[in-house]
Parts: sequence; C-alpha cells; structure tokens
Amino acid sequence: MVPLTNSPLPRNMIENSMFEEEPDVVDLAKESPSYPIDSDDVVYEPRSSRLLVRGLGENDLDEEEEDYESSARLLGMSFMNRSSSQRSAAASSYTRQQPSNSCSVPSAKKMVVGILVLVIIAFVAMFIYFVPRCTFSKDGCQKTNSSIEQLYPKASNGELFPWTGLRLPASVHPVHYEISLQPNLTAMTFQGSVAISMVVLQETNKIVLHSYDMKIINSTFQDEKVNILEYKPWQQIAIKVSKELKKGEIYVLKIHYSANLSNSYDGLYNSSYIDTNGKRRVLAATQFEPLAARKAFPCFDEPAFKASFVIKITREAEYISLSNMPKVKTTPLGDGLFEDEFEKSVNMSTYLVAFVVANLSSVSKNVSNTLVSVYAVPDKKDQTHYALETVAKLLEFYNRFFEITYPLSKLDLVGIPDFLAGAMENWGLITFRETTLLIGDHSSPIDKQLVTSVIAHELAHQWFGNLVTMRWWNDLWLNEGFATYMQYMSIEEVFPELDIDNEFLSVRFKALAKDALNSSHPLSTKVYTPEEVAEMFDSVSYEKGASILLMLKATLSKVAFRKGVIEYLKRYRGLNTQSEDLWMSLSQVTNPHTDVAEMMNTWTVQKGFPLVTVNRTGIQVNLMQEHFVLNADNATDHSNLWHIPLTYVSDICNNSSSCKQVFLFKDKTATIEVSEKVKWLKFNYRSDGFYIVDYGEQGWRALIIALKENVNVLPHEDRAALINNIFALSRQVLNLLVYLKNETETAPLTEALTQLNHIFMLLDKRSDLLLVSRMTDFKILHHNQSWEEESSVSKQALRSALLETACHLGRPNCTNQANRLFVQWRTSNKTEHIPGDLLKTVLSVAAQTEKGWQVLLDTYKHSIYDSEKRKTLQALASTQDVRKIVWILKAALDGSEIQTPELPLVISTVCRHSAGYLHAWDFVKENWDKLTQKFSIGSFPLQSIIMSTTSQFSTKTHLDEVERFFGSLKERGSKMRSVQEAIETIKLNIQWMDRNLVTLWKWL
Repeated sequence: MVPLTNSPLPRNMIENSMFEEEPDVVDLAKESPSYPIDSDDVVYEPRSSRLLVRGLGENDLDEEEEDYESSARLLGMSFMNRSSSQRSAAASSYTRQQPSNSCSVPSAKKMVVGILVLVIIAFVAMFIYFVPRCTFSKDGCQKTNSSIEQLYPKASNGELFPWTGLRLPASVHPVHYEISLQPNLTAMTFQGSVAISMVVLQETNKIVLHSYDMKIINSTFQDEKVNILEYKPWQQIAIKVSKELKKGEIYVLKIHYSANLSNSYDGLYNSSYIDTNGKRRVLAATQFEPLAARKAFPCFDEPAFKASFVIKITREAEYISLSNMPKVKTTPLGDGLFEDEFEKSVNMSTYLVAFVVANLSSVSKNVSNTLVSVYAVPDKKDQTHYALETVAKLLEFYNRFFEITYPLSKLDLVGIPDFLAGAMENWGLITFRETTLLIGDHSSPIDKQLVTSVIAHELAHQWFGNLVTMRWWNDLWLNEGFATYMQYMSIEEVFPELDIDNEFLSVRFKALAKDALNSSHPLSTKVYTPEEVAEMFDSVSYEKGASILLMLKATLSKVAFRKGVIEYLKRYRGLNTQSEDLWMSLSQVTNPHTDVAEMMNTWTVQKGFPLVTVNRTGIQVNLMQEHFVLNADNATDHSNLWHIPLTYVSDICNNSSSCKQVFLFKDKTATIEVSEKVKWLKFNYRSDGFYIVDYGEQGWRALIIALKENVNVLPHEDRAALINNIFALSRQVLNLLVYLKNETETAPLTEALTQLNHIFMLLDKRSDLLLVSRMTDFKILHHNQSWEEESSVSKQALRSALLETACHLGRPNCTNQANRLFVQWRTSNKTEHIPGDLLKTVLSVAAQTEKGWQVLLDTYKHSIYDSEKRKTLQALASTQDVRKIVWILKAALDGSEIQTPELPLVISTVCRHSAGYLHAWDFVKENWDKLTQKFSIGSFPLQSIIMSTTSQFSTKTHLDEVERFFGSLKERGSKMRSVQEAIETIKLNIQWMDRNLVTLWKWL
C-alpha cells in the first residue's frame, strides 16, 4: 500500500478526520427550548445513557466522543441554566425583605450592582464546590461519580482513559514504524520495541493506539519518559501530554515490551510440526488480518492508518527470518544470535505486515524484475515447483492486465505447517496453508485447481487490498470480492485446462443460498466491534462480491470494465477507498455515460437479491421483482428494489452470447414484448446475474419440454441455474429432474446432486429409515463412471461427486471397487496409485473397518503430502465407530496428533454421518470455551463449526435446544450472525419438511 507523502497531506489522511466527529450536544447557551425547562430537572447525560464506568454498556457506541473540553462546556451550560433560575429567586426575595426602621433606601443602581456582586460570588462558590464532585439530576448532587468518570472509562491502573470510542481518533497519523523483535522459540515468548513517528492532523493532548496482552517495560515520547494508560476491553493504550501537540508536527513514541507468542493462530504465534525423523520442529509466524497486528507490536491497527515499516528480527542460527521486504543485512550479536534487518517498506496497513522465523528451504526465479520464491519446510521442498511456475505466470498476467507493475522487488510464498487461514496476502510475504500451496507427485488436477485458485486470489490482493485498500472493514468486499473475481477470471485466461468456470458457478449458487436468509447482511454494512469485523469474512463479502462484479462486467462489457478497474487502481494507488470510489471510476469510462453507482448501490447497501417473476400472455411478458427470502413469512422488507441488468434468450436464438437481450429492470413491475413465434424464454443468461427467476407454471413447463427434447438447447450454465432456481422455489422439481437421464455436463449434474444430498441428509438425521432407503436409489447415480486416471478436471469433479455419494449411500458396485483399490494400495506398501480425485472416496470406505482405520491413522501421521494427508483425515472422521469419533474430535481440539486448524474440517465430516452428528453437537456445547480460545468469536472457523453442527436439524426439539444453548452464552457468542443463521436454517428445515414430506413419499 503505497506511500503517504508529507506535504501536502495525502487525501486519505485528511479524510480520516471524518472518524472523529463532534458529539450531538445541545448547546443551551445558543438554543432556547420551545417549552419551559425547570432548572431542577436539567439532567446531564454524556452523549448516551448507555455509557458506564467501563466505557460502554449493553451496546457499543457508533461514533467517537468529545474530549474533556467539550464535556466541561456541556457541564458549564447545564450549570448556567440552573444558576439563572437561582439568581431570579434570589433577586425577588431580596427586594421583598425591607427593614421597617430603615433610615435610607439605596438607589436602584446600587441595588443592581450589589445583587450582581452577590450572584457572582455565589456562582463562583457553587461552581468550585459542585462541578468537580456532582452529577446534576432531579435528585440534586450525586457525589458518587463525576461527569468525567461517567464519560471516560477507567484504565487498568485506575486512572481515567482519555478516549471513549472503539475506533481510534484521527488527530494523529502514523508515518513510520521502527520495529525490533526477538522471538524465543524455546520459552514461546518474545521481546520487542517499536518507535512510531507520527504526524499531528488536529491539535490534541493525547495519543491513542492499539495494544493487546503485552507487558510494557518502558516508554518515551520525544525522548521523555511517559506513562502508558491501557484500556483492555478495547485493546487500546494511550498517553496524555501536558502541552497540546501542534498540527503538522512530527513526534516519536517509543515503547519497549514483552509478550507471549500467541497460541490462537493470530498475532505473532508459534507453530510446530513433526519432521520425517520424528522430531518436533517449531517456528514463529504471523497472521494479522483483521485486528491482530496489535498482538505483535503497539500500533494504529486500522486499515486507513498506512505507514512505512523497518523491521529487525533477532533469531538463532538454525532459523531464517522473512518479512515483507528484502533483507538488507545480517548482524552477529553473539551467543549464537543474529539480527536480520529488512528494507524500509512501502506504505501499508498494519494488517499486511508479516514476518516468519523458521527453518525453511526455497526455490526461486526472476519474473518481470521481481525475485519470486516459494518456501516450505525442508522435507517438502520438492513440492514447491508447481506453485513457483503458477505464480510466475499469474504475476505476468496481472502486471499486464492492471497496467501497474507489482511494486516490490521480491515476492515470497511460504507454506506454514500449522496455519488456520487458507492463505494471507501480506505484501511481499504471502503465507499459506501447506495444502493450498504444495503439490506432490500424487496430487490430482483438482488439487492443482485448488492451489492455483488460492495463489491467484492472494496475488490479486497485491493490487486489490494492498495497493488500494478499503477505508474500513465495512467495505471488506472491495478487497475480498475483487480478489475472488480476479481469481476466477485470471485462471480462465491463464489456465483454461483447469475448467474453473464450473467452480465459479458453484460458489455463486452457494452465495445465493446464504444471501437468501434474513440473517444475511448487505455487502457494505456498519461494523464496529472485533466480533462484527471478523464476521464480515463470509461468503457474502467473498462470493457475492465476486458475483456482482461478474454481473457488472457482463453489463458494461469486458473492455469497459477493465478500463474502469485500471482507472480505479491508478487514481487511488496507495490510498484508502470506499465503494463509491469504485463506482465513480467505472462510470467515467462508460460510453454512453452510465451512473454505475445508482445501479450498484442497490446491490451493496441492501441485503439479499431479487426474485424476478415472469408471466407471459401472448407477445407481452409481464415482469415483477421482489426481495427473495427463503422464509418469506418473516421477511423484513418487501419494498426493496434492485436495478437488474435482466438478460434473456429464447428458442429462436439461445446458444450464443450474440443472442442475449438486455433490459434494465428498475421498477417493481415492467413489460417487454416478444415475437409470437417464441415458445420459451430463459432469463439470466449463463447465470451471470445475481438473481433467480420464477417462470410460472406455463413458463417452467415450456422449458422442461425443451430440455427433454434436446438437452443442449441451453448452455450448461443455464441448465444448472434452472435446477438451482427450481429447488429454491420448490416448483416442479420432480418434473425438471426427469431430463437429467440425458444430462452429461458437470455443472447441472453436480448441482442436482448437491440439492438432493441436502434433502437426504435431513431425512437421515431424522432417522426416517424408510425414506432414506428409498432415496439411496438416486436415478442420478446411474451414470457409469470410470475408476481409471482422468485428465479432464471437469470430468474428475463429476465422477468424484457421484462416486463419493454412491459409496456414502452404500451402493455395492461403488464400495466393492473402492475396497479393491484400497487393498491394492495397502499391499503394495502404498505405491499402487489411486487417482487423486478418488482417494478420499476410497479411503472413506476403508475407514469403516477397524483394520482400515488403523492403517489410515498411521498414514496420516507419517505422510508428507498434504493433499493426501487431508483426504486421509476426512476418511478417518467418516467412521461410524462412536469411540473413534470421540477420539478424533478430542485429538483435533488439543492439537496433539491432529493439528487444531483441521478441527472445523473434522467436525464437518463427522456431521455428514448419522452416527456422529449428535456427538459433534454435544462436543461443541461441552467445549465451547476451549473453542473460543482457539478460534475467536465471529471468526470463519467458528462460523463453520456452528453451521456444520446445526444445519441438519429439522425438529422443534433440536431448535429449542440450539436456541437455549446459544442464548445462555451471552457475550461469549450469543450475538453472532452465524448463530442467527443457524436458528433460521433449522426453522427453514422444519418448514420444508412440513410442506414437502408427503410429496417425497409419493415421489419415492
């Protein structure tokens, strides 16, 4: 994220002042009330009655608060109003009390002067007495708390903390950090020091920044010792200075501290693995996104506070260290220690800072004047070559596409053995799970598709997220939606053999399913607390964000969209943005001019998506749009409208993009006309739009007849979309599925299989054995599949899905062949190759026997091929043996024999089977506190665990149990959006069963 210049101040630094707003205070000296105020009824409340000594009460504040001076002004105004009534009362009583034997009456002038003197004396005395001690209310002076104490929380040392907001004040802005760190990989601690140079944007007498769980040893400000105040609930520290800091001046804060290496996979944390010699190896790595840089060094830990960094790492001789920038020098320190110093970085947000201390090996090559390296533990160096060749091709593509060359001189990709996220886009030092980076000899083309996708995603972030960064986490989709879109677009261009279009279609369907819930959220939505920020990392920000960009590209044209993206990157290079900045850049390149913001705001600022209902009468086609919500009885807003770039084809012209017609549908209803010769219409061509369509009885019937007559009458994307939409609407499902006997393409078949599997899982968990046994004879499973090597990724994906389902259902022709392949593999000492896309299916069948399960456990412990290792773990978790289920859940939680980052995968796999899902749910309830220590509240792993364990419940008993458990958690997770989603999903499952069980009986 590129440089902030010192003069003049960059645009984003100036705009950050928007975060420090004046409070909504009524100045009683300026505004007279429209009704009389009794002076004794004047009550002072500090902006919100929710403010407590701790800081905030039940709800967090939405904006920053005023400083001491504004509080004193308000208090003074309250007092003056109160005193004015007292002055009036005093004056009237004074004039009434006249002595009867008075010898002279003072003049009116002397009386007025005397009264004024007395009032002033009384005012001063009362001000001195009351203001420091009282809070004024109807009950008079309450001496237990001062107004300042009510407004400002108390720091850990008992002093008042000088800030009252979760967001930092914008009065100062960091310019540069000097960071020195010394991890101790034996004691699992580290020592650090940071010197922060900062510029003052608004005069202030305080500096507030972030710090979490650190022991501060000493600190200086401008080389003078200062006292650090800490307010732990908001992970903030502060210093107060006696003289106001002057606007435009540079100041330096230095802090020395120590801390423990994190054990929760964020911040600076310790990781470990077992090498091929059976020795446990340790390393230290970082994961700072979204809010964990503060766990490694005190900092201004918000995306808009960009700065440059110089990092120094002290390490032992057996390790190397890596950071965002190339290493400048290494200095021997004695006692076997060395200090590595890295170049000054480009300006970037704190969440992109990274460092690794480990024993690693690498392969490298020069790509467009950038040294690209892929690092792995020494045992796995030979698995790095595919990633190196892949990133080289993608880097060249992005350099050309964006017309902005990658700005750093080096780019490292590092496989971390014990890593929670899939990958992290740290600028110049991208960190990965080994599964998403390394490719071994036994890896399948599907494995390569996964690795390529993750690399493409993280590399796209070097422009979207790093070079141009969202201003705040409410617009996370600008980072993640764009990186997801570019991931699929770039692979389609650079690696067409990976058939990535089917995968992109599948994730769009998943995003529709998530966004059809009332518990969903807009792409751009207000977030404040760390938990709310963490919950933004979901399929809405990623897949829905990518989906609306695809829709926009299809609307504007490929050329115009690319021009707008390039304009956006060049205009805001090194800055922070919000959604409107992107829309403005895209609007400027459209011809004729299009108000992109007017259209796209309907997709980003309101949750959900539209259902378009089609009703044809002759040549007239009547259209209506409404918010599609699965649980329509509880829909929150029926008035939402979208600007829909509605596309359609007909039987007259349907299999080419030139056939596509476009209609901008902005109103509640609209009418279009078609030829009388048109037999059927298909809307949302190739499913490029983020909406679903209901064709009515007549329209569905015409489409189904057309597909039965000729399966290729529509592109495979459209056939898959019809299946997805008809299941969502529960309309004529069975009639449409009849055509599948002639279907051969992957996308429609896997979508049908996904939908049918969901129904099967619900029935299975209800122990409806008769229906379950009838459903095992899926007609779709009659497609004959080969067990030999297959080169096509699309065909691999299809047969993998079909055979996995068939074996899971116990089809003998599947399980027998799987057992034969396993025996050959085991007796050949695992040299007999099983096709990689079938490995999980084969091993899962073998895991159902005691001998097979033990063989797989030994394989898991000793395998150095991560794709094989993960498939083996899934097979182990598929066991029906309750004792083994209990063991594997416990082992994944404590991390002894199964790495804890794999726990969400283990739970998800256990929950697929009737023998394990209730044990998994009980496990989550019993170990909730341990889970939230490993995975922070709101994090994606915790979201995954909640949905895996609850999404297949479909009874009132389970609904009550889930509501009761999560309701009891209170601040330990009860308010998470994923909890709302889980409860809503169970209700939908109950509703679906009530409405469709009879129909299922008739069909089966």
